[in-house]
Amino acid sequence: MAPRLLVFADSLSFHGPDGPLAADDARLWPNIAAEALGGGGVDLVAGFGWTARDAWWSLIGDPRVWADLHHVDAVVLAVGSMDTLPSPLPTYLRTGLRYLRPDPLRRMVRKTYLAAQPRLAIALRGRPAVLPSKLTVHYLDTAVGALRVLRPELPIFGMLPSVHRSDAYGRVHTARAGAAAAIGAWGRRADVPLLDLEAVVGDHVLSGRGNPDGMHWGWEGHASVGTEMARLMAPVLRPAAT
Repeated sequence: MAPRLLVFADSLSFHGPDGPLAADDARLWPNIAAEALGGGGVDLVAGFGWTARDAWWSLIGDPRVWADLHHVDAVVLAVGSMDTLPSPLPTYLRTGLRYLRPDPLRRMVRKTYLAAQPRLAIALRGRPAVLPSKLTVHYLDTAVGALRVLRPELPIFGMLPSVHRSDAYGRVHTARAGAAAAIGAWGRRADVPLLDLEAVVGDHVLSGRGNPDGMHWGWEGHASVGTEMARLMAPVLRPAAT
């Protein structure tokens, strides 16, 4: 029986070369990975800008996830990349811009912030990041601990942060190296296999072959990530599936 995957992710999982797509698009990396593992399918739980904290909130707050956990054969925590982006405004203020009223005020403030964001990212050298690496590790570890209480036999996989060349962030990514090191060390301690996104799609993104926004991937990138994720998962999943 082909394994079914539950994937917690940010927009890198559903954003292609021209924009966001429905989760069942066969060209997206989660579906490519599932197909390579036998075609069991994917339950994708994701959102724009999601961090490890958002994945944890979804795990404890979304009843669809609770139902999915009864039926899936593996979990992928495909978060952590957005945690490393520069965030000149604290997250609660930045995400709170959408709630400003009236609408003209919201649009004006958002436009002003988006124009200032790359300059501030450069001036502040990419600090602070959206989520400090110690909190990224905390939420990943807490999620894995909860999953292993609920289903001790469930295989869990993760990712090291991707790279970007986004003008929206001043092409600054100083927090990535430290976050990758911290997540890598956690993965070894927690026995969670990790896919190194920089090794898989670094050249694809930094050479400009991905999405014009300098962050998301083209179909080449999705194919590479899906293939390599399946390769990482196969030794664990195939014996169970057969």
